[in-house]
Amino acid sequence: MSAVPSSRMLDTQASDDTDLELLISMDRYVQQELSKVDDAVPFRASANHRHHTWAKTYHSFPELYFQPHTIEEIRKIVNLARRCRRRLVVVGCGHSPSDLTCTSSWMVNLDRYNKILKLDEESKKVVMQAGIRLHDLIAQLRENGMALPNLGSIDNQSIAGAFATATHGSSTRHGILSQSVLSLKIMLANGHEVACSSEDNKDLFRAALVSLGALGIITEVTFQAIPTFRLRWSQSLHPLHQIVAEWEKGLWARTEFTRVWWLPYKKKAIVWRGDKTNEEIRPPPSNWWTGTLGFHAYHILLYISTWFPRILPSLENFVLNVQYGFTHDGLHTSAVQDGQTGLLMNCLYSQFVNEWAIPLEKGPEALTRLSAWFHGDDETAGIPYDLDGIYVHAPIEVRVTDTSTNTGPRPYLDNTVPDGPTLYLNATLYRPYNTDPPCHKRYYEAFEWLMKEMGGRPHWAKNFSSVTKCEFRTMYPQMEDWLRIRNDLDPDGLFAGDWHRRYLLPDDEGAASLKFEERIERTESAQAGGLNWFGQLPASLPSPSPQSSEESFDMLHEAEVESSAMLKAKTFDLPDPGSTGDGPGTTQLLPITLNRGKAKRNDLSTRHWHNRYMAWQARERRQKEERERLLIQQRRIFGGEAGEDDEHGLCSNMMDYFVRLDFLIETDGQDKS
Repeated sequence: MSAVPSSRMLDTQASDDTDLELLISMDRYVQQELSKVDDAVPFRASANHRHHTWAKTYHSFPELYFQPHTIEEIRKIVNLARRCRRRLVVVGCGHSPSDLTCTSSWMVNLDRYNKILKLDEESKKVVMQAGIRLHDLIAQLRENGMALPNLGSIDNQSIAGAFATATHGSSTRHGILSQSVLSLKIMLANGHEVACSSEDNKDLFRAALVSLGALGIITEVTFQAIPTFRLRWSQSLHPLHQIVAEWEKGLWARTEFTRVWWLPYKKKAIVWRGDKTNEEIRPPPSNWWTGTLGFHAYHILLYISTWFPRILPSLENFVLNVQYGFTHDGLHTSAVQDGQTGLLMNCLYSQFVNEWAIPLEKGPEALTRLSAWFHGDDETAGIPYDLDGIYVHAPIEVRVTDTSTNTGPRPYLDNTVPDGPTLYLNATLYRPYNTDPPCHKRYYEAFEWLMKEMGGRPHWAKNFSSVTKCEFRTMYPQMEDWLRIRNDLDPDGLFAGDWHRRYLLPDDEGAASLKFEERIERTESAQAGGLNWFGQLPASLPSPSPQSSEESFDMLHEAEVESSAMLKAKTFDLPDPGSTGDGPGTTQLLPITLNRGKAKRNDLSTRHWHNRYMAWQARERRQKEERERLLIQQRRIFGGEAGEDDEHGLCSNMMDYFVRLDFLIETDGQDKS
């Protein structure tokens, strides 16, 4: 993707079809604002991007899609979005199957902002740009003898996206992924990059550790890694009643990593256990079912089950063979792998996932009641939903974490149990060839009802649907602290969307009280499966004069910074719109110390006025150069001498030019006919 020039470069870049398409499609106000900023900072954008979640449950069509390479580019995007009243959504691999990342506004992907900045082999502390994908991070850590302490089932996510949604693995000796984050840098709505940690800006740190994309753009992460390790794991099949009996007798504590996959119709479960080892690598056993043939055969059978769901109980034998490598000769497998590889799991196909966190001690009751419901024992189940016509997929994933021993700051939106181990139940439903299973809504209503009765809280990045704002307030006593920080940092809703309004933002703010907040307009069935998502963009703004636009932007910039509780008494160098950094031709700005008092125009310091004056001079210089360049281009295309001041003659030449152009087009069409 090439850097896209501003609209004033259109004539000199006419050969670049991608840039022309972008500029033609952009809102006129956006083009005008883009023409005022410095071209030295690339504007890497495309206007025809189609975004979809990994599972293709949702598709959306952002107005502009960005892949910045530098912090200056990220700042430019944020500042332009604020001027143009455009919401910003940051997305990585889109693994969340909900509409959390859907937008019709501007979307930012940090895949090109993905470098490791510093790596200390002694302390094992790693500083990285926030867009790095976990699989790239793992590979680079491995080269330096390091590893992540824990992983979820996949490694496709960006590091920032993984911890911002409370991603976790399965171990009572580890918490959620953000527990290993030591510090962060985040780009706020006012264009400032702010650092936070357990010692500095602690409240912001607690809010940003599970930010859900609503605070700003996380730009840098400092992470605590560990020495690289090998993992010896084994898995075996057991009756469900044996799992329940062993629950409090070492099932979850016997090894460092443990997870369970429950086959509800067989009333059995696969127990997977892993421990660190120095043994030689020994790959897992394989057979022809675990390869391409088994993958596609199972996919076809799942697709058939969308019309004939009664076959699903019989398919659980297929799951044992295809997904877990068991054969009729044995119900136990083991291997020794690189630690990071051994913790991963093949998710197979597009899927709905509905995962909830409940206290570990309530696990036996939850499994027993849900199993009874699957088998028609309504009295034991106590779930007030009719099972008729509901068939589910296997397995139901059971995992654990324990954040109660963590001595660091606890995220405000951490969904784990604060005073003991947490159990996760994940009701997965596959979407074979992107086709929704017919009973998923009814199944999830019943499942979520039981999870609420167990005192559960849903995983933020999954497909929960029945939770209300009032219920979230009860689930998260510190929700108000998170909302207060969010509103302080982003009072106009630059990073707020319909998902946040639906579940988190209070109703008393009004339906359209946040200036940049994006609301859903409609959804439509997508040809590729799932839903096409369309949001409401703000109406085009009147075109302001260059001077009023710059001055109002400066005033808004100052007011936002002054009102932010997180940033008071901090010192920054504010970037001039025409500045690219130190060097020849750069406008030098004076540092500005933010005051604790309320921002008022009469109280602006001399430094503020100096910076404004320098910005005004740079703007005037650019506008003069632009006028001269356009005049030269016009004379070259339409005729006339450079420096000739005959507007009527120029207009006449332009009319003649376009009349001739229309004649050529008409003639060309006649020739083709």
